Amino acid sequence: MTPNIHLSPRLIVPDPDRASAFYQVALGAEQVFSAPRSDDDCRPSVIELRVGESSFRISPAVSSWGWLSPDDLGGSAVLLEVEVDDPDAVGERMIAHGAAVVVSIENRPYGRRSGRIRDSFGHLWIITGELR
Repeated sequence: MTPNIHLSPRLIVPDPDRASAFYQVALGAEQVFSAPRSDDDCRPSVIELRVGESSFRISPAVSSWGWLSPDDLGGSAVLLEVEVDDPDAVGERMIAHGAAVVVSIENRPYGRRSGRIRDSFGHLWIITGELR
């Protein structure tokens, strides 16, 4: 029997509020939860975003906890893959809001239209969808 498991990646970023705004505009994410850090609280802030049926969280870097952003690490060790109806439109929105193309979005020989984008926080995204 498989246990009931829900996986929620947490992206570590320099500025969670700015990152939340970016993901809302670029990916159409909806902010569903926010727990800001208070001055007397040792816990970092967390923002939860939902995209379609998936969710992820973002928090600030806290080096003493080992929570490092891609810039702290010299790059991202993870690829986030998002399947969308229109990869080109999502890629264009990400780029318009500060992301950079790593591999252009185009039809691939394995039967998908995809490419790779580095968001302005250093996280790498595979944007993929049906062939055009």
